[in-house]
Amino acid sequence: MAPVARVVFRPRILGRENIPATGRVILASNHLSFIDSIVIPLVATRRVQFLAKSTYFTGTGFKGWVSRTFFTAIGAIGVERGAGQAAQAALDEGRAVLDAEGAFAIYPEGTRSLDGRLYKGRTGVAWLALTTGAVVVPVGLIGTQEIQPVGTKVPRIRKVTVAFGEPLDLSHHGQATSGKARRQATDEIMAAIHGLSGQDLANAYNESPPVGTLNRLAHRVFPRERL
Repeated sequence: MAPVARVVFRPRILGRENIPATGRVILASNHLSFIDSIVIPLVATRRVQFLAKSTYFTGTGFKGWVSRTFFTAIGAIGVERGAGQAAQAALDEGRAVLDAEGAFAIYPEGTRSLDGRLYKGRTGVAWLALTTGAVVVPVGLIGTQEIQPVGTKVPRIRKVTVAFGEPLDLSHHGQATSGKARRQATDEIMAAIHGLSGQDLANAYNESPPVGTLNRLAHRVFPRERL
């Protein structure tokens, strides 16, 4: 697919030489569109795996087979979406890829930005890097939301830019067990992504507000670390 996609969409690719040819590497990217999870593996210099909704792998009939075959082929790993144990299980899947000396892509914002702004990063990316010793290559995507805007199913031909930044060694922040180290490492990653994408900063987490009065109160009194 990669040669065909490059001819049709003609992406502008910057800094691809920054992706290490071997070893553990995390590609940490901003997230603007569903198509991001296809663009990054297609333009990267090595096989990249990433997380995808488990429903892409559990469909039935011909449509389910097509979905399952496609996402398996581009390196997706099916996981349940959610917080708490589901979030940690997803990170454990990423750790397994890195422990096998692979390349793993992750969106620190947690979900795609619907307004084009760059949201605060969740600390799971730092936990992965500090736990496995992987370097982090920041990725800035520009224009992918124009290929497949929210609510559309058929991709449009639009010019996009994919910029890979210089690898970040985050070990100087400390151990993965330190909340301060995870926060500072995540902020360094997000600053690098911002330098590549040039997006406006939201200065907030990209998440749905808690439902119900008790949940909202608990969320304000006992805020949890965003994985």
